[in-house]
Amino acid sequence: MKFTKMQGCGNDYLFLDCTRMVPPDLPQLAVQLSDRHFGPGGDGLICVFPSKIADVRMVMFNADGSEGAMCGNGIRCLGKYVWDRKIVRKTEMLVETKAGIRAVDLCPQRGEIVAATVHMGHAVVREPIEMQLEVERVVAVPVLVGNPHLVIEVSDPAAIPLSALGPTLEHWPVFEGGQNVEFVRIDSEARLTIRVWERGSGITLACGTGACASVAALCSQGKCGQHVTVRLPGGEVRVRIKTDGEVLLNGPCATVYDGELSEPSK
Repeated sequence: MKFTKMQGCGNDYLFLDCTRMVPPDLPQLAVQLSDRHFGPGGDGLICVFPSKIADVRMVMFNADGSEGAMCGNGIRCLGKYVWDRKIVRKTEMLVETKAGIRAVDLCPQRGEIVAATVHMGHAVVREPIEMQLEVERVVAVPVLVGNPHLVIEVSDPAAIPLSALGPTLEHWPVFEGGQNVEFVRIDSEARLTIRVWERGSGITLACGTGACASVAALCSQGKCGQHVTVRLPGGEVRVRIKTDGEVLLNGPCATVYDGELSEPSK
């Protein structure tokens, strides 16, 4: 079984071409492939399927085998993946996801796709809620950007004990099924720094939908502008909120390597 490992700002996924053949038990396969000790390792598995309503369909699984609705870094990589393999030879393509159809605009450089802009749809920002976070009381903003998020403004994201707080906050009773969590510092009106706990995957180096959720949450409160560079542990992405509320996400996408799995990884 051939696969490709790709990453966007260090948010890495294993990609499978399911346009001709679909391996059995994709959730379990996601767990096996995502294991960083017994498999290639990644934040999850992304499968490319045919679509009747778009150019291709994206099905993504988190590292624990749970299915996700949307992935901002992953869908940029998917655009490069289908372009490189000539599955879709358009620089402007439509991708069917569980969260709806998303437009992806590829950014070629000397014939190679190095980045992409994703039309992420409209973010739904809910009323802030107060939470007791260890000894500190904080305000968290629930946001839907395809995936559910909880955005928490802090003075220093690096100081947050993410591995300890992440599992609790992921299952905090905000959204049914849990949520991703972002700890955000406002550096300026046009720059944010965030750390991410992803639902079903844990600590990751980046989260595209999380970057969008963070900008949407703070923009709704007048704390940042509509054109924002978001710094994550794995790199930077740019988020723009248009006047009609649509969110655009721009960032890099890269292939790490191609591989072939001949035996079960465990």
